[in-house]
Formats: sequence, structure tokens, C-alpha cells
Amino acid sequence: MKIQVKNLSYIYGEGSPFESIALDNISLNMQEGEFIGLIGHTGSGKSTLVQQFNGLLKPSRGEVWVDEINTKDKDAVKKGLRQKVGLVFQYPEHQLFEETVFKDVAFGPKNMGCSEEEIQTRVEYGLNCVGLDPKEFSERSPFDLSGGQKRRVAIAGVLAMRPDFLILDEPTAGLDPQGREEILEEIRGIFEEYKITILLVSHSMEDIARLATRIIVMHKGKAVLDDTPKNIFRQRDILKGMGLDVPEIQECMVQLKEKGFLVKEDALTVEEAYQDLVDVLRRKKDA
Repeated sequence: MKIQVKNLSYIYGEGSPFESIALDNISLNMQEGEFIGLIGHTGSGKSTLVQQFNGLLKPSRGEVWVDEINTKDKDAVKKGLRQKVGLVFQYPEHQLFEETVFKDVAFGPKNMGCSEEEIQTRVEYGLNCVGLDPKEFSERSPFDLSGGQKRRVAIAGVLAMRPDFLILDEPTAGLDPQGREEILEEIRGIFEEYKITILLVSHSMEDIARLATRIIVMHKGKAVLDDTPKNIFRQRDILKGMGLDVPEIQECMVQLKEKGFLVKEDALTVEEAYQDLVDVLRRKKDA
């Protein structure tokens, strides 16, 4: 599955005194099998962009294609647009409402008209994707779970629709460190084990650097950078000019380089930096 964005613009309040350009002539191609990180300062257009992909918002100008579906088509949803593209908003657990986890995760498949057998299969699939044992959690109330478990149930409800493309908008917002780590590891597992294409919106450069294979940078409604994580974070001055940081570990390595240590400035994770430092010390010892 692929998503094609062609000269996309979106204008809030078009024609009114409060008209505001949220997206400005964006063109992108997103392919099956990618893990895309979407970053940008607050107000850069990230959330407006991702809502174009499943038809919640429709272009003011240009087009968005999901496979052969034009999101402007009045029948786009009937053609299965929202089964192809699953969108998880910030704090999705606030939308939990059923008396059991099973019923909550089953809500989407049931509305799709799935058979009871298919609903059962999809609920088990969704819960397994997020690391929750269906036998243990199906009959529990979602309101008795921890914050991280509620978040995972909400994500399972989207996955039960069997999307090809999963969008997560700040999925760790408001969670404690343990809950954040659990969610991130489940997202990694969904990508690696279930081969679902993922677009992750996050303010955490560490999370994006650790997980993404490609990064798109938004600024003032435009997609200004689009490249691999290493190539994006090498452009420290440009990012900082847009009010964005680089991963803390990279900042640490840059400072070590400035003090004369022969380390790599583009190390993006703790593991990568650790290995580089070990190599530096080994070379120094052997010299």
C-alpha cells in the first residue's frame, strides 16, 4: 500500500476573516514497509497532515491518494479508506466506553459488519499486537487497567480494523516512564513482527531517532526536510532554527568531539554511542 500526497494545501476558515493556511503545497510519497517519523514545532501542521490520510480532513487544494482511493471522493470511506489507514489520536483511552476490553476492541469490526467469528479473530489479533493476552484481558473492564494498558487497548481497537498503515499521534503523551517504554516497544513490535507501515508523530527526538527509518520535518505548513534519521539530525543548525532539538545523546557526542575526542557526531542512540566510545577507548589503548 502507498500514500501519495500531491500539491496538498489545507486552509482553515477559507474565505473568512480568520482564514489560516495549515498546509502549504505539500508533495510526499509513503511506501509500504516504512517507519516514518513526523516531527515539527507545535503548529507546524503535523496533526492536520495526518488527518488528511484517512479522510477526517479533505484537501483545500491538491490530492491525497491511498492506493487507488482519492480521499476527496465522497465514497472514499465506503471504499475502505479507514480500514486501510488507522489513526490513533493523543490520549485515545479517553474514547474507551464499553464495559469490557473485548467489546471495546470489537467496536470497529462490529460496525464493519464482520461475523462473530471474524470479530473474535480480529479482537485477539489487536490485543496480541499490543502485547495483551486476550485470555487475561478480554473480560476485564478497561477502566480498571493502568494508563499504559488503557492506551494499548485503544491502539488494539484500531489494529482490529486490520489497517495497512498505522498513524500514531504522540502515543506516549502523559504516560509515566514505564508506560512510555512499554508503548514504544509494542510499536516497534507491531512494525517488525506484523509488518504494518507506521507513521509516528512525536516531539521526542530520542523516540524518533530510535525507531524511524525515515523522518519528515514540518515547518509552517510545509514539509521542509525528508530523509534518513542520520541525514536529518546532521542538520543541527537548521533544526534548531526551527525550534527543534536533536537527540540528547547526539548533543553529548558533539560536545565530546569539540573537546578533542575522536567520536562520531551522528550517533543517535545510547547503544550506538556506547559502541563508538568503546571503539575509541580500544584504539587509544592499542596505540
